[in-house]
Amino acid sequence: MSDRVYIFDTTLRDGEQSPGASMNTAEKMRLANQLEKLGVDIIEAGFPAASDGDFEAVSQIAGKLQHTEVAGLCRASKPDIDQAWAALKTAVKPRIHTFIATSDIHLQYKLKMNREEVVAAAVAAVRYAKTLTPNVEFSAEDGSRSDRDYLCRVFEAAIAAGASTVNLPDTVGYAIPEEFGDLVRYVIAHTPNIHQAVLSVHCHNDLGLATANTLTAIRAGARQAEVTINGIGERAGNTSLEEVVMSLHTRPNFLPMETGIHTEHIYPTSRLVSMITGIIVQPNKAIVGANAFAHEAGIHQDGVLKNPMTYEIMKPETIGLNTNRLVLGKHSGRHALRTHLKELGYDLSDEELKIVFTQFKELADKKKHVMDEDLEAIVTEGILRTADIFKLEYLNVSAGTTVLPMASVKLSVNGRSVRDAGYGNGPIDATFNTIAKLTGTSSELLRFTVGALTGGTDAMGEVIVRLRENGLVALGKGSDADIITASAKAYLNGLNRLEYLKTHPVKAAQVL
Repeated sequence: MSDRVYIFDTTLRDGEQSPGASMNTAEKMRLANQLEKLGVDIIEAGFPAASDGDFEAVSQIAGKLQHTEVAGLCRASKPDIDQAWAALKTAVKPRIHTFIATSDIHLQYKLKMNREEVVAAAVAAVRYAKTLTPNVEFSAEDGSRSDRDYLCRVFEAAIAAGASTVNLPDTVGYAIPEEFGDLVRYVIAHTPNIHQAVLSVHCHNDLGLATANTLTAIRAGARQAEVTINGIGERAGNTSLEEVVMSLHTRPNFLPMETGIHTEHIYPTSRLVSMITGIIVQPNKAIVGANAFAHEAGIHQDGVLKNPMTYEIMKPETIGLNTNRLVLGKHSGRHALRTHLKELGYDLSDEELKIVFTQFKELADKKKHVMDEDLEAIVTEGILRTADIFKLEYLNVSAGTTVLPMASVKLSVNGRSVRDAGYGNGPIDATFNTIAKLTGTSSELLRFTVGALTGGTDAMGEVIVRLRENGLVALGKGSDADIITASAKAYLNGLNRLEYLKTHPVKAAQVL
Protein backbone atom coordinates (compact mmCIF):
# COMPACT_ATOMS: atom_id res chain seq x y z
CA MET A 1 0.00 0.00 0.00
CA SER A 2 1.28 3.47 -0.90
CA ASP A 3 2.60 5.67 1.90
CA ARG A 4 1.50 8.82 -0.01
CA VAL A 5 -1.63 10.59 1.24
CA TYR A 6 -3.35 12.82 -1.31
CA ILE A 7 -4.73 16.10 0.00
CA PHE A 8 -8.10 17.05 -1.49
CA ASP A 9 -8.97 20.61 -0.46
CA THR A 10 -12.65 21.57 -0.52
CA THR A 11 -12.38 25.04 1.05
CA LEU A 12 -13.83 26.59 -2.11
CA ARG A 13 -16.83 24.23 -2.11
CA ASP A 14 -17.67 22.74 1.30
CA GLY A 15 -15.81 25.48 3.16
CA GLU A 16 -17.89 28.11 1.39
CA GLN A 17 -21.00 26.52 2.88
CA SER A 18 -20.09 28.03 6.26
CA PRO A 19 -22.88 30.53 7.02
CA GLY A 20 -22.02 33.86 5.43
CA ALA A 21 -18.72 32.64 3.95
CA SER A 22 -19.65 33.04 0.28
CA MET A 23 -16.77 34.17 -1.95
CA ASN A 24 -16.87 35.92 -5.29
CA THR A 25 -14.98 34.64 -8.32
CA ALA A 26 -11.96 36.91 -7.85
CA GLU A 27 -11.58 35.81 -4.23
CA LYS A 28 -11.88 32.15 -5.20
CA MET A 29 -9.26 32.58 -7.90
CA ARG A 30 -6.80 34.17 -5.51
CA LEU A 31 -7.34 31.41 -2.96
CA ALA A 32 -7.01 28.71 -5.63
CA ASN A 33 -3.62 30.14 -6.64
CA GLN A 34 -2.53 30.04 -3.00
CA LEU A 35 -3.75 26.45 -2.59
CA GLU A 36 -1.70 25.42 -5.62
CA LYS A 37 1.33 27.13 -4.05
CA LEU A 38 0.57 25.23 -0.83
CA GLY A 39 0.86 21.99 -2.78
CA VAL A 40 -2.60 20.45 -2.43
CA ASP A 41 -3.17 17.59 -4.86
CA ILE A 42 -6.80 18.33 -5.72
CA ILE A 43 -8.85 21.51 -5.36
CA GLU A 44 -12.61 21.11 -5.33
CA ALA A 45 -13.37 24.47 -6.92
CA GLY A 46 -17.14 24.39 -6.52
CA PHE A 47 -20.48 22.88 -7.50
CA PRO A 48 -20.96 24.11 -11.10
CA ALA A 49 -24.66 23.22 -11.27
CA ALA A 50 -25.44 25.08 -8.03
CA SER A 51 -25.24 28.61 -9.44
CA ASP A 52 -23.89 30.70 -12.29
CA GLY A 53 -21.30 32.11 -9.87
CA ASP A 54 -20.04 28.64 -8.99
CA PHE A 55 -19.87 27.67 -12.65
CA GLU A 56 -17.89 30.80 -13.50
CA ALA A 57 -15.46 30.29 -10.60
CA VAL A 58 -14.81 26.62 -11.44
CA SER A 59 -14.34 27.49 -15.11
CA GLN A 60 -11.82 30.26 -14.39
CA ILE A 61 -9.87 28.19 -11.87
CA ALA A 62 -9.81 25.21 -14.25
CA GLY A 63 -8.36 27.39 -16.99
CA LYS A 64 -5.66 28.88 -14.75
CA LEU A 65 -4.10 26.16 -12.58
CA GLN A 66 -1.23 24.22 -14.11
CA HIS A 67 -0.20 21.63 -11.52
CA THR A 68 -3.15 20.90 -9.24
CA GLU A 69 -6.14 18.76 -10.19
CA VAL A 70 -9.37 20.75 -10.33
CA ALA A 71 -12.56 18.97 -9.27
CA GLY A 72 -16.19 19.96 -9.73
CA LEU A 73 -18.90 18.41 -7.57
CA CYS A 74 -22.10 17.10 -9.16
CA ARG A 75 -25.03 14.94 -8.23
CA ALA A 76 -25.45 11.55 -9.89
CA SER A 77 -27.36 13.01 -12.83
CA LYS A 78 -26.45 13.67 -16.45
CA PRO A 79 -27.36 17.42 -16.39
CA ASP A 80 -25.16 17.98 -13.31
CA ILE A 81 -22.29 16.04 -14.86
CA ASP A 82 -22.61 17.95 -18.14
CA GLN A 83 -22.53 21.25 -16.23
CA ALA A 84 -19.47 20.14 -14.25
CA TRP A 85 -17.62 19.07 -17.38
CA ALA A 86 -18.45 22.30 -19.20
CA ALA A 87 -16.73 24.16 -16.35
CA LEU A 88 -13.80 21.73 -16.04
CA LYS A 89 -12.96 20.88 -19.65
CA THR A 90 -10.16 23.46 -19.99
CA ALA A 91 -8.33 22.15 -16.91
CA VAL A 92 -4.91 20.56 -17.31
CA LYS A 93 -6.00 17.95 -14.74
CA PRO A 94 -9.82 17.83 -14.48
CA ARG A 95 -11.75 15.61 -12.06
CA ILE A 96 -15.49 14.98 -12.01
CA HIS A 97 -16.73 14.29 -8.48
CA THR A 98 -20.19 12.73 -8.46
CA PHE A 99 -22.17 11.52 -5.45
CA ILE A 100 -25.36 9.94 -4.19
CA ALA A 101 -26.49 9.01 -0.68
CA THR A 102 -26.29 5.39 0.46
CA SER A 103 -27.69 5.37 4.01
CA ASP A 104 -31.18 3.93 4.51
CA ILE A 105 -32.44 7.12 6.16
CA HIS A 106 -31.39 9.19 3.12
CA LEU A 107 -32.80 6.64 0.69
CA GLN A 108 -36.15 6.55 2.45
CA TYR A 109 -36.74 10.18 3.31
CA LYS A 110 -34.64 12.24 0.88
CA LEU A 111 -34.11 10.27 -2.30
CA LYS A 112 -37.21 8.07 -2.03
CA MET A 113 -35.29 5.36 -3.86
CA ASN A 114 -34.53 1.74 -3.05
CA ARG A 115 -31.06 0.26 -2.86
CA GLU A 116 -31.11 -1.18 -6.37
CA GLU A 117 -32.09 2.18 -7.83
CA VAL A 118 -29.23 3.92 -6.03
CA VAL A 119 -26.68 1.39 -7.29
CA ALA A 120 -28.01 1.85 -10.83
CA ALA A 121 -27.84 5.66 -10.51
CA ALA A 122 -24.28 5.55 -9.17
CA VAL A 123 -23.11 3.24 -11.96
CA ALA A 124 -24.81 5.31 -14.67
CA ALA A 125 -23.30 8.55 -13.33
CA VAL A 126 -19.75 7.20 -13.07
CA ARG A 127 -19.96 5.45 -16.44
CA TYR A 128 -21.13 8.65 -18.15
CA ALA A 129 -18.55 10.82 -16.37
CA LYS A 130 -15.87 8.36 -17.46
CA THR A 131 -16.67 9.11 -21.11
CA LEU A 132 -15.65 12.73 -20.43
CA THR A 133 -12.52 12.22 -18.30
CA PRO A 134 -10.65 9.22 -16.90
CA ASN A 135 -10.41 11.00 -13.53
CA VAL A 136 -13.73 10.31 -11.79
CA GLU A 137 -14.41 10.31 -8.05
CA PHE A 138 -17.54 8.75 -6.55
CA SER A 139 -18.82 9.58 -3.07
CA ALA A 140 -21.32 7.65 -0.99
CA GLU A 141 -23.02 10.45 0.93
CA ASP A 142 -23.68 9.57 4.59
CA GLY A 143 -21.42 6.57 4.13
CA SER A 144 -20.61 6.30 7.84
CA ARG A 145 -24.28 5.56 8.59
CA SER A 146 -24.74 3.17 5.66
CA ASP A 147 -25.05 -0.60 5.87
CA ARG A 148 -21.50 -1.88 5.56
CA ASP A 149 -22.10 -4.62 3.05
CA TYR A 150 -24.29 -2.38 0.91
CA LEU A 151 -21.61 0.33 1.02
CA CYS A 152 -19.02 -2.15 -0.22
CA ARG A 153 -21.40 -3.23 -2.98
CA VAL A 154 -21.91 0.36 -4.14
CA PHE A 155 -18.17 1.03 -4.12
CA GLU A 156 -17.48 -2.17 -6.05
CA ALA A 157 -20.05 -1.18 -8.69
CA ALA A 158 -18.70 2.39 -8.94
CA ILE A 159 -15.11 1.18 -9.36
CA ALA A 160 -16.20 -1.34 -12.00
CA ALA A 161 -17.95 1.52 -13.82
CA GLY A 162 -14.71 3.51 -13.90
CA ALA A 163 -14.28 5.45 -10.62
CA SER A 164 -10.59 5.98 -9.87
CA THR A 165 -11.36 7.36 -6.39
CA VAL A 166 -14.14 6.31 -4.01
CA ASN A 167 -14.94 8.54 -1.07
CA LEU A 168 -16.36 7.50 2.30
CA PRO A 169 -17.89 10.60 3.94
CA ASP A 170 -18.86 11.01 7.57
CA THR A 171 -21.42 13.53 6.34
CA VAL A 172 -23.02 14.40 9.67
CA GLY A 173 -19.97 14.01 11.90
CA TYR A 174 -21.47 10.96 13.62
CA ALA A 175 -18.53 8.55 13.63
CA ILE A 176 -16.18 7.74 16.51
CA PRO A 177 -12.50 7.17 15.56
CA GLU A 178 -12.32 3.50 16.54
CA GLU A 179 -15.60 2.82 14.73
CA PHE A 180 -14.58 4.78 11.63
CA GLY A 181 -11.20 3.09 11.38
CA ASP A 182 -12.90 -0.29 11.62
CA LEU A 183 -15.31 0.74 8.84
CA VAL A 184 -12.42 1.71 6.56
CA ARG A 185 -10.70 -1.63 7.19
CA TYR A 186 -13.98 -3.45 6.48
CA VAL A 187 -14.48 -1.61 3.18
CA ILE A 188 -10.92 -2.43 2.09
CA ALA A 189 -11.34 -6.09 3.04
CA HIS A 190 -14.81 -6.58 1.50
CA THR A 191 -14.66 -4.54 -1.72
CA PRO A 192 -13.03 -6.96 -4.19
CA ASN A 193 -11.72 -4.31 -6.61
CA ILE A 194 -10.78 -1.64 -4.04
CA HIS A 195 -7.13 -1.92 -5.14
CA GLN A 196 -8.15 -0.32 -8.47
CA ALA A 197 -9.09 2.97 -6.78
CA VAL A 198 -7.88 5.37 -4.11
CA LEU A 199 -10.02 5.24 -0.96
CA SER A 200 -10.82 8.72 0.33
CA VAL A 201 -12.47 10.01 3.52
CA HIS A 202 -14.41 13.23 4.10
CA CYS A 203 -15.19 13.95 7.75
CA HIS A 204 -17.27 16.62 9.48
CA ASN A 205 -16.61 18.02 12.92
CA ASP A 206 -20.01 17.90 14.64
CA LEU A 207 -18.55 15.97 17.60
CA GLY A 208 -15.12 17.60 17.32
CA LEU A 209 -13.66 14.38 15.89
CA ALA A 210 -13.08 15.20 12.22
CA THR A 211 -9.28 15.23 12.41
CA ALA A 212 -9.16 12.19 14.69
CA ASN A 213 -11.46 10.25 12.35
CA THR A 214 -9.41 11.23 9.30
CA LEU A 215 -6.09 10.23 10.87
CA THR A 216 -7.58 6.93 12.07
CA ALA A 217 -8.87 6.28 8.56
CA ILE A 218 -5.42 6.97 7.10
CA ARG A 219 -3.86 4.49 9.52
CA ALA A 220 -6.50 1.99 8.44
CA GLY A 221 -5.64 2.38 4.75
CA ALA A 222 -7.37 5.46 3.33
CA ARG A 223 -5.05 7.41 1.07
CA GLN A 224 -6.94 10.61 0.31
CA ALA A 225 -8.04 13.14 2.94
CA GLU A 226 -10.73 15.69 2.08
CA VAL A 227 -10.09 18.81 4.13
CA THR A 228 -10.53 22.59 4.37
CA ILE A 229 -8.26 25.41 5.49
CA ASN A 230 -8.97 26.35 9.13
CA GLY A 231 -11.53 23.54 9.22
CA ILE A 232 -14.31 25.80 7.90
CA GLY A 233 -17.41 24.23 6.39
CA GLU A 234 -21.00 23.17 6.86
CA ARG A 235 -22.29 23.35 10.46
CA ALA A 236 -19.32 22.68 12.81
CA GLY A 237 -16.92 22.48 9.87
CA ASN A 238 -14.73 19.96 8.07
CA THR A 239 -11.46 18.24 8.80
CA SER A 240 -8.72 20.85 9.12
CA LEU A 241 -5.98 20.61 6.48
CA GLU A 242 -3.33 22.04 8.77
CA GLU A 243 -4.13 19.59 11.58
CA VAL A 244 -3.97 16.50 9.36
CA VAL A 245 -0.85 17.59 7.49
CA MET A 246 1.09 18.66 10.59
CA SER A 247 0.07 15.49 12.44
CA LEU A 248 1.60 13.44 9.62
CA HIS A 249 4.61 15.76 9.54
CA THR A 250 5.20 15.73 13.31
CA ARG A 251 4.49 12.05 14.09
CA PRO A 252 6.08 10.00 11.28
CA ASN A 253 6.92 7.28 13.81
CA PHE A 254 3.18 6.68 14.31
CA LEU A 255 1.88 7.89 10.95
CA PRO A 256 4.59 6.93 8.41
CA MET A 257 2.94 8.64 5.44
CA GLU A 258 3.82 11.76 3.50
CA THR A 259 1.97 14.48 1.59
CA GLY A 260 2.99 16.94 -1.09
CA ILE A 261 2.16 19.95 1.10
CA HIS A 262 4.72 22.75 1.39
CA THR A 263 4.11 23.37 5.07
CA GLU A 264 5.74 26.81 5.09
CA HIS A 265 2.68 28.09 3.20
CA ILE A 266 0.16 26.85 5.78
CA TYR A 267 0.00 30.00 7.91
CA PRO A 268 -0.23 32.47 4.99
CA THR A 269 -2.99 30.34 3.46
CA SER A 270 -4.85 30.26 6.78
CA ARG A 271 -4.65 34.04 7.05
CA LEU A 272 -5.85 34.49 3.47
CA VAL A 273 -8.92 32.31 4.07
CA SER A 274 -9.71 34.22 7.25
CA MET A 275 -9.35 37.57 5.50
CA ILE A 276 -11.50 36.55 2.52
CA THR A 277 -14.31 34.87 4.48
CA GLY A 278 -14.26 37.13 7.53
CA ILE A 279 -14.27 34.02 9.74
CA ILE A 280 -11.82 34.65 12.57
CA VAL A 281 -9.50 31.83 13.56
CA GLN A 282 -10.05 31.17 17.26
CA PRO A 283 -6.92 32.00 19.31
CA ASN A 284 -6.58 28.45 20.67
CA LYS A 285 -7.02 26.81 17.25
CA ALA A 286 -4.40 24.10 16.70
CA ILE A 287 -1.48 24.95 14.40
CA VAL A 288 -2.66 28.36 13.12
CA GLY A 289 -4.33 30.00 16.14
CA ALA A 290 -2.76 33.12 17.65
CA ASN A 291 -1.90 31.19 20.83
CA ALA A 292 -0.56 28.07 19.10
CA PHE A 293 3.06 29.16 19.66
CA ALA A 294 2.50 31.56 22.57
CA HIS A 295 3.80 30.78 26.07
CA GLU A 296 2.58 32.71 29.09
CA ALA A 297 3.30 30.43 32.04
CA GLY A 298 6.69 31.18 33.62
CA ILE A 299 7.77 27.54 33.66
CA HIS A 300 6.93 27.22 29.96
CA GLN A 301 8.74 30.43 29.07
CA ASP A 302 11.84 29.31 30.94
CA GLY A 303 11.82 25.95 29.19
CA VAL A 304 11.31 27.41 25.72
CA LEU A 305 14.16 29.88 26.22
CA LYS A 306 16.47 27.02 27.16
CA ASN A 307 15.25 24.69 24.42
CA PRO A 308 12.11 25.35 22.32
CA MET A 309 11.42 21.61 22.06
CA THR A 310 10.59 21.51 25.78
CA TYR A 311 7.15 22.94 25.03
CA GLU A 312 6.99 23.22 21.22
CA ILE A 313 6.55 20.03 19.23
CA MET A 314 7.05 21.88 15.94
CA LYS A 315 8.86 25.02 14.90
CA PRO A 316 6.68 28.02 13.99
CA GLU A 317 8.81 28.55 10.88
CA THR A 318 7.66 25.12 9.63
CA ILE A 319 4.17 26.48 8.96
CA GLY A 320 5.41 29.83 7.65
CA LEU A 321 5.05 31.79 10.88
CA ASN A 322 8.05 34.10 10.81
CA THR A 323 9.08 34.94 14.36
CA ASN A 324 11.46 37.64 13.14
CA ARG A 325 8.94 39.94 11.55
CA LEU A 326 10.02 42.77 9.28
CA VAL A 327 8.32 45.91 10.55
CA LEU A 328 7.52 48.43 7.83
CA GLY A 329 7.20 52.17 8.31
CA LYS A 330 6.71 55.37 6.35
CA HIS A 331 10.26 55.22 4.94
CA SER A 332 9.82 51.72 3.52
CA GLY A 333 9.81 51.48 -0.25
CA ARG A 334 7.69 49.69 -2.83
CA HIS A 335 10.17 46.81 -3.22
CA ALA A 336 10.24 46.07 0.52
CA LEU A 337 6.45 46.13 0.60
CA ARG A 338 6.12 43.76 -2.37
CA THR A 339 8.69 41.36 -0.86
CA HIS A 340 6.97 41.30 2.51
CA LEU A 341 3.53 40.85 0.98
CA LYS A 342 4.85 37.83 -0.93
CA GLU A 343 6.06 36.35 2.36
CA LEU A 344 2.53 36.80 3.69
CA GLY A 345 1.09 34.97 0.68
CA TYR A 346 -0.04 37.95 -1.42
CA ASP A 347 1.54 37.95 -4.89
CA LEU A 348 0.10 41.19 -6.26
CA SER A 349 0.13 42.57 -9.76
CA ASP A 350 1.77 45.95 -10.39
CA GLU A 351 -1.62 47.66 -10.44
CA GLU A 352 -2.71 45.97 -7.22
CA LEU A 353 0.59 46.86 -5.56
CA LYS A 354 0.08 50.49 -6.57
CA ILE A 355 -3.29 50.56 -4.79
CA VAL A 356 -1.92 48.86 -1.67
CA PHE A 357 1.23 51.02 -1.58
CA THR A 358 -0.84 54.21 -1.58
CA GLN A 359 -2.97 53.00 1.33
CA PHE A 360 0.14 51.70 3.12
CA LYS A 361 1.77 55.13 2.95
CA GLU A 362 -1.39 56.80 4.24
CA LEU A 363 -1.47 54.44 7.23
CA ALA A 364 2.28 54.75 7.83
CA ASP A 365 1.82 58.50 8.21
CA LYS A 366 -0.68 57.84 11.01
CA LYS A 367 1.23 55.22 12.99
CA LYS A 368 4.92 54.53 13.54
CA HIS A 369 5.01 50.87 12.52
CA VAL A 370 2.76 48.99 10.08
CA MET A 371 2.36 45.37 11.18
CA ASP A 372 1.47 42.26 9.17
CA GLU A 373 -2.13 42.44 10.34
CA ASP A 374 -2.33 46.04 9.13
CA LEU A 375 -1.04 45.01 5.70
CA GLU A 376 -3.55 42.17 5.45
CA ALA A 377 -6.34 44.60 6.29
CA ILE A 378 -5.13 46.96 3.55
CA VAL A 379 -5.04 44.14 1.00
CA THR A 380 -8.54 43.08 2.00
CA GLU A 381 -9.87 46.63 1.77
CA GLY A 382 -8.14 47.50 -1.49
CA ILE A 383 -7.95 44.26 -3.45
CA LEU A 384 -10.04 41.38 -2.12
CA ARG A 385 -13.39 43.05 -1.51
CA THR A 386 -16.57 42.14 -3.35
CA ALA A 387 -17.28 44.40 -6.33
CA ASP A 388 -19.01 47.22 -4.52
CA ILE A 389 -22.44 48.58 -5.33
CA PHE A 390 -22.32 50.68 -2.17
CA LYS A 391 -19.17 52.68 -1.34
CA LEU A 392 -18.43 55.01 1.55
CA GLU A 393 -17.41 58.50 0.46
CA TYR A 394 -17.86 60.53 3.64
CA LEU A 395 -18.75 59.94 7.29
CA ASN A 396 -19.10 62.41 10.13
CA VAL A 397 -20.43 61.37 13.53
CA SER A 398 -21.26 63.39 16.61
CA ALA A 399 -21.81 61.62 19.94
CA GLY A 400 -21.24 62.09 23.64
CA THR A 401 -22.92 62.15 27.03
CA THR A 402 -24.92 65.31 26.35
CA VAL A 403 -25.83 65.01 22.64
CA LEU A 404 -28.08 62.74 20.63
CA PRO A 405 -25.80 60.57 18.46
CA MET A 406 -26.03 61.60 14.80
CA ALA A 407 -24.30 60.38 11.64
CA SER A 408 -23.92 62.28 8.38
CA VAL A 409 -23.13 59.87 5.55
CA LYS A 410 -22.33 60.21 1.87
CA LEU A 411 -22.34 57.06 -0.26
CA SER A 412 -21.80 56.08 -3.85
CA VAL A 413 -24.68 53.84 -4.91
CA ASN A 414 -24.03 52.31 -8.33
CA GLY A 415 -21.78 55.27 -9.07
CA ARG A 416 -24.31 57.90 -7.98
CA SER A 417 -23.57 60.02 -4.88
CA VAL A 418 -26.28 60.18 -2.21
CA ARG A 419 -26.17 61.69 1.26
CA ASP A 420 -28.32 61.88 4.37
CA ALA A 421 -28.13 62.08 8.15
CA GLY A 422 -29.79 60.09 10.91
CA TYR A 423 -29.91 59.43 14.62
CA GLY A 424 -29.43 56.34 16.76
CA ASN A 425 -28.83 55.00 20.25
CA GLY A 426 -25.09 55.40 19.70
CA PRO A 427 -22.70 56.53 16.96
CA ILE A 428 -22.59 53.11 15.29
CA ASP A 429 -26.37 52.68 15.46
CA ALA A 430 -26.79 56.14 13.92
CA THR A 431 -24.30 55.25 11.16
CA PHE A 432 -26.01 51.95 10.36
CA ASN A 433 -29.49 53.56 10.37
CA THR A 434 -28.36 56.23 7.91
CA ILE A 435 -26.63 53.71 5.63
CA ALA A 436 -29.74 51.50 5.62
CA LYS A 437 -31.87 54.51 4.65
CA LEU A 438 -29.51 55.53 1.84
CA THR A 439 -29.21 52.01 0.41
CA GLY A 440 -32.88 51.13 0.79
CA THR A 441 -31.99 47.90 2.56
CA SER A 442 -33.66 46.23 5.54
CA SER A 443 -31.12 43.67 6.70
CA GLU A 444 -31.06 42.31 10.24
CA LEU A 445 -27.81 42.62 12.20
CA LEU A 446 -27.12 39.16 13.63
CA ARG A 447 -23.61 39.74 14.95
CA PHE A 448 -21.26 42.62 15.59
CA THR A 449 -17.65 41.99 16.63
CA VAL A 450 -14.92 44.53 17.28
CA GLY A 451 -11.24 43.76 17.63
CA ALA A 452 -7.81 45.36 17.37
CA LEU A 453 -5.53 43.99 14.67
CA THR A 454 -2.37 44.95 16.57
CA GLY A 455 -1.40 46.24 19.99
CA GLY A 456 -1.21 49.89 20.99
CA THR A 457 -3.63 52.78 21.03
CA ASP A 458 -2.91 53.45 17.35
CA ALA A 459 -3.93 49.94 16.31
CA MET A 460 -6.11 49.34 13.28
CA GLY A 461 -9.61 48.42 14.43
CA GLU A 462 -11.37 45.50 12.78
CA VAL A 463 -15.13 45.05 12.71
CA ILE A 464 -17.01 41.95 11.54
CA VAL A 465 -20.79 41.93 11.09
CA ARG A 466 -23.21 39.22 10.07
CA LEU A 467 -26.30 40.40 8.22
CA ARG A 468 -29.49 38.57 7.21
CA GLU A 469 -32.01 39.63 4.61
CA ASN A 470 -34.78 37.51 3.06
CA GLY A 471 -33.13 34.30 4.25
CA LEU A 472 -29.68 35.22 2.89
CA VAL A 473 -26.80 35.58 5.35
CA ALA A 474 -23.53 37.39 4.65
CA LEU A 475 -20.47 38.43 6.60
CA GLY A 476 -19.09 41.93 6.30
CA LYS A 477 -15.63 43.02 7.31
CA GLY A 478 -14.02 46.44 7.66
CA SER A 479 -10.90 47.92 9.18
CA ASP A 480 -9.72 51.41 9.90
CA ALA A 481 -7.80 53.38 12.50
CA ASP A 482 -11.20 54.85 13.43
CA ILE A 483 -13.56 52.20 14.80
CA ILE A 484 -16.74 54.01 13.63
CA THR A 485 -15.38 54.16 10.09
CA ALA A 486 -14.39 50.48 10.34
CA SER A 487 -17.97 49.69 11.40
CA ALA A 488 -19.39 51.57 8.41
CA LYS A 489 -17.03 49.75 6.05
CA ALA A 490 -17.99 46.38 7.54
CA TYR A 491 -21.70 47.12 7.26
CA LEU A 492 -21.34 48.22 3.63
CA ASN A 493 -19.20 45.17 2.85
CA GLY A 494 -21.95 42.96 4.26
CA LEU A 495 -24.61 44.76 2.21
CA ASN A 496 -22.49 44.35 -0.92
CA ARG A 497 -22.12 40.65 -0.24
CA LEU A 498 -25.88 40.34 0.21
CA GLU A 499 -26.37 42.04 -3.15
CA TYR A 500 -23.92 39.56 -4.67
CA LEU A 501 -25.87 36.64 -3.21
CA LYS A 502 -29.13 38.04 -4.58
CA THR A 503 -27.71 38.03 -8.10
CA HIS A 504 -25.96 34.67 -7.73
CA PRO A 505 -28.66 32.42 -6.26
CA VAL A 506 -27.59 28.97 -5.12
CA LYS A 507 -29.85 26.06 -5.97
CA ALA A 508 -30.80 23.66 -3.19
CA ALA A 509 -28.45 20.70 -3.44
CA GLN A 510 -27.27 17.68 -1.52
CA VAL A 511 -23.97 18.15 0.23
CA LEU A 512 -21.32 15.81 1.50
